[in-house]
Amino acid sequence: MFTTLFNVVLFLIAVYLVVLLIRSVRIVRQAEVCVVERLGKFHRVLDSGIHLIIPIIDRVAAVKDLREHVVEFPPQSMITRDNVSIQIDSVVYYQITDPIRNQYEIANPIAAIENLTATTLRNLIGELDLDQTLTSRDTVNAKLRAVLDEATDKWGIKINRVEIKNIVPPKEIQDAMERQMRAERIRREAVLMAQGEKESNILKAEGLKQAKILEAEAEREAAIRRAEGEKQSQILRAEGEAQAILTRAEAQARGQRMIFEAIKQAAPTKEVVQIRSLEALEKVAEGQATKLIVPSDVASLLGVVAGAKEVLDR
Repeated sequence: MFTTLFNVVLFLIAVYLVVLLIRSVRIVRQAEVCVVERLGKFHRVLDSGIHLIIPIIDRVAAVKDLREHVVEFPPQSMITRDNVSIQIDSVVYYQITDPIRNQYEIANPIAAIENLTATTLRNLIGELDLDQTLTSRDTVNAKLRAVLDEATDKWGIKINRVEIKNIVPPKEIQDAMERQMRAERIRREAVLMAQGEKESNILKAEGLKQAKILEAEAEREAAIRRAEGEKQSQILRAEGEAQAILTRAEAQARGQRMIFEAIKQAAPTKEVVQIRSLEALEKVAEGQATKLIVPSDVASLLGVVAGAKEVLDR
């Protein structure tokens, strides 16, 4: 009986030691750290990997995820500078940079960030009109991130980015904005149509101008071509007439040479030349209404003709 009880006690001790051994081995995953307390006081931080801790004495107080976290906050009612009530919801991207301060400096960091975001947004929106609020999201996001990052630094948290998701004005403001947008679209349509009509008229005028310029240039080119053709025609006619005159002169010269050659070959006597001269004078006198007076020295004239005959002979 005693032996059986002793065996049970040994078994329980062995199981307890195994459990203590298992609990003393701690495996930390990637991008996580463990905050270890010894006897209720901070002892050390365990990085990713396998670690051994002392059971009962050491305790893992918290496991901190070092990855970037995203938290969405519900819409908050805010009033702009021109007294318009709007609803704004935001998204905060944060990351734990100091697990020790995050564990011991703040009890509920998410609630603290939410309240800080709401109060900061109210201050920023209260300085802006509705139109500025709708068009200045980037400015509001940058200012909000700077304020939150500075406030959460002592909590071991870094605010990487803050985004405003939706800005919802009242229903009547939305209706007025829609009417304004519709009127603006109509105005832009009218402006674009007028601009298009203007550009169309300009293009038409430019086309007519270009057509007239081309027509004038074509007419000028045609006149130049006609003048050139007339000039060439006159030149060709003048050259033809000159060639005709030259041809006639050459024909006459050839005829005279042939006559002279015939006379030379006939070898007329002095008496024949004188008789031919008298016949020529007779032909000249024919058909004349007036009388032809022959000078007394006609015999000498016949001598000149005879001299001409001798010249031809030579």
